[in-house]
Amino acid sequence: MAAPMEVAVCTDSAAPLWSCVVWELHSGANLLTYRGGQAGPRGLALLNGEYLLAAQLGKNYISAWELQRKDQLQQKIMCPGPVTCLTTSPNGLYVLAGIAESIYLWEVSTGNLLVILSRHYQDVSCLQFTGDSSHFLSGGKDCLVLVWSLCSVLQADPSRIPAPRHVWSHHTLPITDLHCGFGGPLARAATASLDQTVKLWEVSSGELLLSVLFDVGIMAVTTDLAEHHMFCGGSDGSVFQVDLCTWPGQRERSFQPEQDTGKVFKGHRNQVTCLSVSTDGSVLLSGSHDETVRLWDVQSKQCIRTVALKGPVTNATILLAPLSMLSSDFRPSLPLPHFNKHLLGAEHGDELRCGGLTLRLGLHQQGSEPSYLERMEQLQAVMCNTMEKNVLGGQDQLRVRVTELEDEVRNLRKINRDLFDFSTRIITRPAK
Repeated sequence: MAAPMEVAVCTDSAAPLWSCVVWELHSGANLLTYRGGQAGPRGLALLNGEYLLAAQLGKNYISAWELQRKDQLQQKIMCPGPVTCLTTSPNGLYVLAGIAESIYLWEVSTGNLLVILSRHYQDVSCLQFTGDSSHFLSGGKDCLVLVWSLCSVLQADPSRIPAPRHVWSHHTLPITDLHCGFGGPLARAATASLDQTVKLWEVSSGELLLSVLFDVGIMAVTTDLAEHHMFCGGSDGSVFQVDLCTWPGQRERSFQPEQDTGKVFKGHRNQVTCLSVSTDGSVLLSGSHDETVRLWDVQSKQCIRTVALKGPVTNATILLAPLSMLSSDFRPSLPLPHFNKHLLGAEHGDELRCGGLTLRLGLHQQGSEPSYLERMEQLQAVMCNTMEKNVLGGQDQLRVRVTELEDEVRNLRKINRDLFDFSTRIITRPAK
């Protein structure tokens, strides 16, 4: 069985010909391009392996493409204001967007705006879910990183403002990036800031595990899947590698480039804006304001490939290519609904959708089989008929059965008498 294909998905702020380009990671071959708008930083997300979402730079809508219908913009998700960052839950059920200092949470199946979180004091700059979709993290220009429990947010009393699970306030300048590793609520999260530090946290306890001080502001941060290495993109174009497994026991330390010369990737001429690592941890992808995306060999720190774009790179990430991206006849299982701009919707022209249960079937399933409600009604009818027969017809069935048993007993008695008479005649027969 062939290994899954890894692809690089990149956007820039110019986008004269296309909004997003997808190329095969190791060969560099262009696979797909998506047209329509300019994606902003931290504004690219894959939804349920079927749609590509891009928050438009400085505009109040999110573009959505079906992964295969790349030449046609499928939908514009209108928002109350310009979207500063965007992410989706790994389970494909929710979309999160930062709009000014607020966080908007939509339910994908209905398009309902579930909650608006306003606990940041300045613009939200980055958002990310944990791998199990149970928590999400938000970072802002107010120097705060907030950890939210999705369950608590959804079940909060509407009359009360939802509170984050943790508030991390150790940074002293705006947050530029954050990365959450695997492990769900037990994961570790890395936060980067213009204060020249990268901090590593434990999501469950909120404890600060490590703080690394650099000589420049850090614009991007990521780790490999095994969390052996942490990669930090600097405002001077350098990418720094921090080895987490060999790091000494102290919680705070300075990164010295002159002492760690073998831990620096050099090649970009302007600030690094995004970083991503391949699944096996051998390749690092970096995007920069110098209008290039570079692919690096992690072990040797050598640049393997340079891809020139038309403007400053806003997003660059490595993905395992979904089946829908490689199959020309694939269609999404669910169409995207209309996304409401207001809570509970009825005012301002949004359709009111509150209460009850909304079930939306895929396009290939609509009309081909009974719905769950119809099945439930059929099952209830069968159960009622069975109960009716048991209650009303039980006495008649009992009388019939008693009659049958009485006839059987009479037959057995007659056979017993016949056998007794036959035995008596044989025994009492005179001998010849």
